[in-house]
Amino acid sequence: MYHKKLTAALAVAVLGTTSGVALADQPGADWITLEQAVEKAKAAGYTTLHSIDADGDSWEGEGMKADGKVWEFKIDGKSGEVTRDKED
Repeated sequence: MYHKKLTAALAVAVLGTTSGVALADQPGADWITLEQAVEKAKAAGYTTLHSIDADGDSWEGEGMKADGKVWEFKIDGKSGEVTRDKED
């Protein structure tokens, strides 16, 4: 439990203020780390994350981009490829 809170705190530190980062499920042993997923989201233009969690075979989340709109993303758990990036 402590590790999840610490990891969520790291995600907040990397992207700045959030509206509550939510974590659920467990990533696979061969997945990219949460920190790497946060970096992928940041590289895709997200400035604030509202949520990010392991779901199925991906990291899924929601956040705000510089345009001030809320977007959804999906990042492949193994490759780190952004497979969905659409306005919510």
